[in-house]
Amino acid sequence: MKLLVTGGAGFIGSYFIKYMLQKYSDYKIVNLDLLTYAGNLETLKDADTNVNYKFVKGNIVDKVFVEDLFEKEQFDVVVNFAAESHVDRSVSDPNVFVKTNIMGTQVLLDVARKYNILRYHQISTDEVYGDLPLDRPDLFFMENTPLNPSSPYSASKAAADLLVIAYQRTYNIPVTLSRCSNNYGPYHFPEKLIPLIITRAITNQAIPVYGDGLNVRDWIYVEDHCSAIDCILHNGKEGEIYNIGSHDERSNLEVVKTILKELNKPETLIAFVKNRPGHDLRYAIDSSKLHKELGWGPKCNFEEGIKKTIKWYVENESWWQSIISGEYMNYYKKQYQINI
Repeated sequence: MKLLVTGGAGFIGSYFIKYMLQKYSDYKIVNLDLLTYAGNLETLKDADTNVNYKFVKGNIVDKVFVEDLFEKEQFDVVVNFAAESHVDRSVSDPNVFVKTNIMGTQVLLDVARKYNILRYHQISTDEVYGDLPLDRPDLFFMENTPLNPSSPYSASKAAADLLVIAYQRTYNIPVTLSRCSNNYGPYHFPEKLIPLIITRAITNQAIPVYGDGLNVRDWIYVEDHCSAIDCILHNGKEGEIYNIGSHDERSNLEVVKTILKELNKPETLIAFVKNRPGHDLRYAIDSSKLHKELGWGPKCNFEEGIKKTIKWYVENESWWQSIISGEYMNYYKKQYQINI
């Protein structure tokens, strides 16, 4: 079995590659990534010595390049992680999100169709559903919940989802699609919420929290997400959508305080900043379909996962310190308008 994993130098994609290489010794994996700001091949150092792994730098929007790669490698399965994914950046500049997330998906679907792949799997997000009210904890996103994206990022992912579904119905491409809640774990790019909190707490810097910090997210440890994708690839029904979540909901403020407590840092580091436009109130995934039909369930709860994650960042400061510099810092100053 030969897999094309796009966006495999990103946080979740790199974890998925390592997970699959470890579990399936006879699988071959090609990692296609453009290595934009959030791509980091250091995450995959262990995979470099595996004869079943290969990295290729390239853009999924470049159809000629993608076709040449398919012709050369003859893939059986495509797993598309490649996406611009940071909401704040999509608010500042939606253009690249439209190109990568929509047009890139179209290119992959067209080429996958041409080469008759056995399965095309699209990695999506719970953000395509919009948000839920804070005062209705009984409500959850189901696979048939209408799409109602709030940001240019989530709108581009929703559009990509619709393309995948349409290609399946029109061209009978063997597709599956998964929508997951917020991931966290080691090697997470430091601009995302949890690594941002951890790294700034370690260095005793102000921690920016949007609005009142009461926005709620469902958090899933990245390895659990990877196991769910593996389960869908091997057992999922073609044409189906599967929600992936852990029922581990926390407000942003709760997450911040949990991390500060674990690191023995004062809550005076919290700096409330102006809320971002269209900030979703609550995400909550119902993954009962995946559990009932395919037997999947998360293994790592938030209490365990956040301790492991914090420990990793404490012990690997050189990794994230090398990232937090230059243009990245300029972006933070502009985005949060505080002294970074």
